Amino acid sequence: VQLQASGGGLVQAGGSLRLSCRASLAFFNKYAIAWFRQAPGKEREFVAVINQSGGDRYAGSVKGRFTISRDNVKNTVYLQMSSLKPEDTAVYYCAANSIAVTTSRHYDYWGQGTQLTVSS
Repeated sequence: VQLQASGGGLVQAGGSLRLSCRASLAFFNKYAIAWFRQAPGKEREFVAVINQSGGDRYAGSVKGRFTISRDNVKNTVYLQMSSLKPEDTAVYYCAANSIAVTTSRHYDYWGQGTQLTVSS
């Protein structure tokens, strides 16, 4: 089982970027997919999750700015990020689990992470 996160980069504050998470999971549509992030010196934190039927949840710090979506044909989940702030700078990880929860310890499968840097 592999999850591959991509799309990170350097962007100016106020800009937009889209992250992708492609999964080699059999029965991809049976999994909830979440995004977490970890900034230097900080714990990993929940960002967003999308369940098997497309329902989503967001951390308060990104609600209204980030949108998570999924394409079950392409086995890919996207995180569209807009109005980016320097405090969004972190390594972003995608993770898969059978239940759409917001706690990282419940996730069975993890991608390698992609770096987002937002300059002020």
